Amino acid sequence: MTRINTRDELIALRKKCIAAEKREKRKILVCAGTGCVSGGSLNIYAALKEKMAKEGIACEVELAADPHEDVVGLKKSGCHGFCEMGPLVRIEPEGWLYTKVKVEDVDEIVASSIQEGKPVERLAYKQNGVIYEKQEDIPFYQKQTRKVLEDCGRIDADSILEYLGIGGYRAFEKALFDMEPADIVKEISDSNLRGRGGGGFAAGTKWSQVARQKTTPKYIVCNGDEGDPGAFMDRSVMEGDPHRMLEGMMIAGIACGANDGYIYVRAEYPMAVARLRTAIAQAEELGLLGENILGSGFSFRMHINRGAGAFVCGEGSALTASIEGKRGMPRVKPPRTVEHGLFDKPTVLNNVETFANVAPILLNGADWYKSIGPEKSPGTKAFALTGNIQNTGLIEVPMGTTLREVIFDIGGGIRGGKKFKAVQIGGPSGGCLTKEHLDLPLDFDSLKKAGAIIGSGGLVVMDEDTCMVEVARFFMHFTQNESCGKCVPCREGTKRMLEILERIVNGEGREGDIELLEELADTVTNTALCGLGKTAAGPVVSTIKYFRDEYEAHIREKRCPAGACQKLKRFTIDPEKCRGCSKCARNCPVNAISGEVRKPFVIDGSKCIKCGACKDNCAFGAVKEG
Repeated sequence: MTRINTRDELIALRKKCIAAEKREKRKILVCAGTGCVSGGSLNIYAALKEKMAKEGIACEVELAADPHEDVVGLKKSGCHGFCEMGPLVRIEPEGWLYTKVKVEDVDEIVASSIQEGKPVERLAYKQNGVIYEKQEDIPFYQKQTRKVLEDCGRIDADSILEYLGIGGYRAFEKALFDMEPADIVKEISDSNLRGRGGGGFAAGTKWSQVARQKTTPKYIVCNGDEGDPGAFMDRSVMEGDPHRMLEGMMIAGIACGANDGYIYVRAEYPMAVARLRTAIAQAEELGLLGENILGSGFSFRMHINRGAGAFVCGEGSALTASIEGKRGMPRVKPPRTVEHGLFDKPTVLNNVETFANVAPILLNGADWYKSIGPEKSPGTKAFALTGNIQNTGLIEVPMGTTLREVIFDIGGGIRGGKKFKAVQIGGPSGGCLTKEHLDLPLDFDSLKKAGAIIGSGGLVVMDEDTCMVEVARFFMHFTQNESCGKCVPCREGTKRMLEILERIVNGEGREGDIELLEELADTVTNTALCGLGKTAAGPVVSTIKYFRDEYEAHIREKRCPAGACQKLKRFTIDPEKCRGCSKCARNCPVNAISGEVRKPFVIDGSKCIKCGACKDNCAFGAVKEG
């Protein structure tokens, strides 16, 4: 690529890229998000490239900004979101989406979709006997409003020319040449954009606080740590549309007077790191990053730091300490990050999704943004939908969308015809919502009233067979393991809470344990140093509030109502159904089953290790688990 040095050169290059995009008569977009790659999508991409070369079809794997003949564009795109159905392949301009594609399907895709212009019906998504050829018609996508994710799955994530071809860096150009820093801050403030990484703090407030600081240098930091179990929203943006996030950071640099941006990415995201590095290198080569960008006098450099896998480094002060090469531990506040952040200088710290919202706000205006979702929580939110649900994947909906719409309309309902029980929202820092919350709007303020938080956006759906005490134990184990140990309430309090929960699920719970958990939760919440500790008790408090009867059954009856806790399982044989075949006794590894052939057998509970071999081997359904 040739370096561009002026605004006019950027505009000219963008026009060429837009024209080049239009000259591609058809595009094949192979999902190259982490989920589809693990399912073999890169092998499908290679096979498509080889097949088209063999058939003599002009194929373009990289967008060329110079004029060329009509070709078929073959792209490695970001995540399409419908992870349950991967690997995914999209054909444009028709919008056909092929699901669960295999290498063996490549010949038919090329012959039918590329050479004949017909969809491959057998690869289309099917639900309740209906075939959905086009992606936008699939129920999973119909109720979504994809703004942050609109280009994930639509462009080659490794190409800055493709990003320019969809109008990329127009907002940066506008901020650089047509707006004053104060105007940019005002636009973000007026939009009421709230941080998408946790508690929903107003982004414009942070930016204005840093902008008015006299101390220099200043820094822009992007939190891409995303350590919540089951969350992968930020990863998908970094993998699928990295330039959009970079553009938001660069605009923040102009607005706040910063010349350096730092991206903190968890080490478990190697593909995100690789694509960010490629994007930064391309922007530097083109002249959109570095010194005196487009002759404007503004300079901005971008740096990547890989986290060491510590969940606590998602907290602002711990994250900046980690970038500085120190141990990632939170500090007492104030002073806040906006005053004394990275290298003790004023710092804007937002997460990936927040920065990805910046460019469209500058292009379309604050009023446009506020027209989406509720007034106090405008815009959209990306969620990672996982658990006992039909359609798992990455979704994006307007703020204020109800839980019922997300779970049953987009998610397709509970897997296996089971009943909905609860959803854990906000990860280890969040809480459980139940069927009484199904019509609750998903926005910052409504969730706070219900005792939960959006967090980064993980949604783990649970069915009737889920033990809520075990859910609380799982998240407490995670939090306790991730505690940095700096403050006593978090270090010792979470450990005591975990010990109590482990006793309960092991059938050793005692009277008073519930009250002790509540007391410890209150202490940890009100005295811990950082956000991790202050929210650590969330899953415990919410499960006690909504499922206290399950705790009581574990403690008083030594029984798990969901039948999920291994130590509390009970296996019995129904004498009415037992045929006396002795198969259960012959397969019991500890000889806990006795009886005579042709007569009902009996299980000795004192010997039973609850392995379930008896139930698995009974052909008559006589063995009951409870």
